[in-house]
Amino acid sequence: MNTNLNCNSSVAEYECYGPGEITELVRGNDQVILERFLPLVRDERLALDLGGITRIDAAGLAALIRLYCAAHESGQSFVIANPSPHVAEILHLVGLDRILQSEADREPLFFAPLQESAA
Repeated sequence: MNTNLNCNSSVAEYECYGPGEITELVRGNDQVILERFLPLVRDERLALDLGGITRIDAAGLAALIRLYCAAHESGQSFVIANPSPHVAEILHLVGLDRILQSEADREPLFFAPLQESAA
């Protein structure tokens, strides 16, 4: 099973918006994620790479749910890809893994690494 999701450059642009990678999806970072990705999920199918996330809290989970809901309200899809072991465990414990984790046969049109701005 190949879980390496790559951007199809003929369809979508690779999304990266800064040099500092976010390592914790927690209160405070949740607003950064929502501000950056809410507009995108309304227009694109989006897979968000969470491989570098070492910690996630309720605010981070709520941000992922909000992105998922916004995407579906707009007729798009939102999944997470490559969750770190800790994030995968938390998603499984709260039952969100079945909803948010990407499937191998779902090839997103837009693949975004989770990064924060330099500011």
